Amino acid sequence: MEFARVTDPPERPARHRRAAPKARRVAAKPHRARQAAKGAVRVVVSVTALAVLSGTGFAWSAKVDFNNGFGRTEAIGEDAPHSLGGDLNILLIGLDTRKDQNGNNLPKAILDQLHAGDGDEGGYNANSLILLHIPANMQHIIAFSIPRDDYVAVSNIPGYDHVKIKEAYGLKKAAAEAKLIANGEKDQVTLEHAGREAGRASIVSAVRNLTGVPIDRFAEVALAGFYHLADALGGVDVCLNKAVDDSYFSGAKFPAGPQHLNGSEALAFVRQRHELENGDLDRTHRQQAYLTSVAKSLKDSGTLTNVSKVTELMKVAHQDVVLSDNWDLLDFAQNLGGAGSMSVEFRTLPVLRYDTINEQDVNIIDPVAIKKEVRAAFGIETPSSTPAHTPTSTVDVKNAGSGAGVAGKLSTALTKRGYREGEVGNLGTTMTTTTVTYGTGAEADATQLAETLGGLTATASSNVQSGHIQVVTGTDFTMPAELTTSSDSTTSTTTSPTPTTTGDPAPDSGKPVTTTIGSTIPCVN
Repeated sequence: MEFARVTDPPERPARHRRAAPKARRVAAKPHRARQAAKGAVRVVVSVTALAVLSGTGFAWSAKVDFNNGFGRTEAIGEDAPHSLGGDLNILLIGLDTRKDQNGNNLPKAILDQLHAGDGDEGGYNANSLILLHIPANMQHIIAFSIPRDDYVAVSNIPGYDHVKIKEAYGLKKAAAEAKLIANGEKDQVTLEHAGREAGRASIVSAVRNLTGVPIDRFAEVALAGFYHLADALGGVDVCLNKAVDDSYFSGAKFPAGPQHLNGSEALAFVRQRHELENGDLDRTHRQQAYLTSVAKSLKDSGTLTNVSKVTELMKVAHQDVVLSDNWDLLDFAQNLGGAGSMSVEFRTLPVLRYDTINEQDVNIIDPVAIKKEVRAAFGIETPSSTPAHTPTSTVDVKNAGSGAGVAGKLSTALTKRGYREGEVGNLGTTMTTTTVTYGTGAEADATQLAETLGGLTATASSNVQSGHIQVVTGTDFTMPAELTTSSDSTTSTTTSPTPTTTGDPAPDSGKPVTTTIGSTIPCVN
């Protein structure tokens, strides 16, 4: 078995490029085998999400001890923030790996079906990321697809302060394993389990920091899950706006219009990335359409009311799905099943532009805008431009990598909002994540300030003076629009990416698709 090294982590080389409308992005090098199944995990996550959302029929799982059959993870963390009022946010990831849960290569028969190369191909990228919001009344579900190449700030990954969000899993896994090996650990299964657990916690943290909302539940689906689940489902219906021929790369060769795809064809449908008008963003739209299609297939066929079929699906899920601790999936699904017809709105997080950093193609995003969009969609109140109460605390601001002059500008802006001016300076080290800590008596002001700074979490600290708040601006810091006045907006320095000046149109994230479980399948590119 091979372990990823910190110095040579999975899929960092520039040779791994994404197709896009521009000529430089379409003229990609021939696919290596490891490219072949990258889209497959999107299907796996779609099926898993569908199984969770459909609800009906899961009562049968009591016969086979459904909940106890899953792998479990502590990735969310005991001290993590949680949604209020009965709402639920669920992060679903599709993991691009050719290994099983113990780090062994998948059987060759499965790899051949997936056209995924051998077990040494691929890394541990979270190539599919969906953040689901289920409100307490279960009436309208929001599902955000997070483009895998979004360039985000990360913390606690040695050697990196920004990565493509998909890499937050694999890079952290590699670092955790390297540390264990250095301490003398040799057991492959132990290394694999510990590495994956570190990767899960890392991807949860990256998504939480990007979106500014709590994550209450987590589900991971391995690549092999696509093969097993697709085989059990027997294919799905899809609809294409235009005919496609990507025979050389993904094998996708389909006419325009509605059509039924078997498991192998469905894999090609969701993994195609070449010759699409919006590259990976169009692939997220296919993922959303596929989820709707699987839901309709299960509803129309009565699969979830058929004991033998449900049992087969459950066995597949137990093989390839890992869930967060204490998530009773049976009770959860039964509650959803009793909620009647629910509308589901699919969205894709916006991308400002494509760029190249360290010879890698990345998506440049606006973290502040993303936080606002997600929080608004999830019904979380956006911090007001006017404080809810007049603050009395003193705010000390330390710059830890956010750019020259940022600490002073933030201090000035907060003073204008009523906070007392404290110490301003450099921390003397670089941090990737902005933090808000407070001393005795400053909790209310600190919580309000953390909200203003984009939905951060304020924490108590014995190292902060009584009546003081300390803000450490890391490399991820972006000055909130509420704190930037018209008079200084042109000179404000932040780490926020700016729109391209080349005249290229912004990537099209597509319009939201609102549907209901089991409804009409949307046509996509």
